[in-house]
Amino acid sequence: MNWLLDLTPDEWNAVRLSIKVATVAMLVSLPPGILIALLLARGRFWGKTLLNGLVHLPLILPPVVTGYLLLLTFGRRGPAGAFLAEHFGIVFSFRWTGAALACGVMGFPLMVRAIRLSIEAVDRKMEAAAGTLGANRVWVFATITLPLILPGLIAGAILSFAKAMGEFGATITFVSNIPNETQTLPSAIYTFTQVPGGDEGALRLTLISVVISMVALIASEVLARRVGRRMDIE
Repeated sequence: MNWLLDLTPDEWNAVRLSIKVATVAMLVSLPPGILIALLLARGRFWGKTLLNGLVHLPLILPPVVTGYLLLLTFGRRGPAGAFLAEHFGIVFSFRWTGAALACGVMGFPLMVRAIRLSIEAVDRKMEAAAGTLGANRVWVFATITLPLILPGLIAGAILSFAKAMGEFGATITFVSNIPNETQTLPSAIYTFTQVPGGDEGALRLTLISVVISMVALIASEVLARRVGRRMDIE
C-alpha cells in the first residue's frame, strides 16, 4: 500500500494546486454569493427569474460550454480579459487564476442555493424587531441575519469547494492542462489515463481526490450542526 502515498513531485503539485484553486474559488465567490442569494431570497425586481436562471446555468450547461464561454469572455482577446490584462495586468487564460475562475463559476450555483435557502428560513420578525430599535438594514443583516444563516453559508462554501476540487471540463477548456500551472487533480488523472502505465498514478490521485472531497463534505456537516446547536443554546 506504500505506492498509494508515494506521490511524484508532479502529483504533489497537482494536489497542492487543486487545493489552492478550490480555496481561492470558494473565498472569492463567497461575497457575491451572499449578495446574489439575498437578492433572490428577498428581492422583488424585474428580471429576478432571469438572474436566477443565469446563476444556475452552469449546472445544466455542459462544462465544456461554460469553459468556452469563459475563454471567449476572459481570454486575452475577450472583452473582459483584454480590459483586465491591459489596465490591471490580470490574466486568466492558461493561468491558475483562470482555473480558479472556472471552478468558482461552476460551484457558484451550489453556494447560492444553500445560502438562499438559509435566508428564506430566517424569521423576518426578528429582523423587524431589530429595525424598530433603530438598526439600519446593514446592521440588521450583520448582527441578526448573518449569524442565523451561518450553517447554510458554511454548507454552501464547502459544497463550492468540493465542486471545485472535481471540476474538469470547464477548467481544461479555459486554461488547458499545463503541469505546475493549471494541471489540477482531475486534469492530472486524465493525463495518466492517456499514457501507458499510468494506471497507478491515476488511482493514487483518484483516491486522494475522493478523500479530500469526503473530508470537506463531512466537515461541512459537522460545522453546520455545531453552529446550529450553539445558536439554539443562545
